[in-house]
Amino acid sequence: MTQEKLQEVLKQHILWIEDNTQGERADLRGADLRGADLRGADLRGADLMNANLSDANLSDANLSDANLSDANLSYADLRYADLRGANLMNANLRDANLRGADLRYANLRYANLRYANLSHADLRYANLRYANLSGAKLSHTDLRYAKLRGANLRVYQSSYYTAYIQKEHTRIGCKYYSNEEWRNFTDAQINEMDSNALAYWNENKTVIFAIMDSLNK
Repeated sequence: MTQEKLQEVLKQHILWIEDNTQGERADLRGADLRGADLRGADLRGADLMNANLSDANLSDANLSDANLSDANLSYADLRYADLRGANLMNANLRDANLRGADLRYANLRYANLRYANLSHADLRYANLRYANLSGAKLSHTDLRYAKLRGANLRVYQSSYYTAYIQKEHTRIGCKYYSNEEWRNFTDAQINEMDSNALAYWNENKTVIFAIMDSLNK
């Protein structure tokens, strides 16, 4: 799709958002939008099912309630994008940058999030069932109340902290390290992390290591 045609679609979509008797909802199903510049675009409620948005710049875009099911968003820049309630079922988000994105209530069932950057993203109430989160960066990610059944991520809740355990990396509280690093930390290093860290670690590390092992079988 040419940039001129895309701009016209966006213009008509904004008119539709403001008054659904005017303009036209963006229908970008199956569109080739590879590398498109959509920074700050207002695509609320747009239909982008099966669109190719690989390498697209969607930073600060409003995609709330948009249909992005089966879309290719690999390597896309989605920093601080509004994806509340978006349908991302079966979407390819491999290596996408979702830092600071708002994904509350988003549908990410079966989505490919391998190596995606989800640092500081808000995933409260998101549906991540059967999503592939291998290698995803989860530092400071809010995963409270997210649905994680079948995802290759395990959540272990115990005293003081919640552990988000993946095949290669684990976040405990606000600390995010590789599993190898966790296994090799000394008591002195753990103790420096927080006032309750060493007591928690001595009580829970055996279980945490067992969960790590189970994800790599």
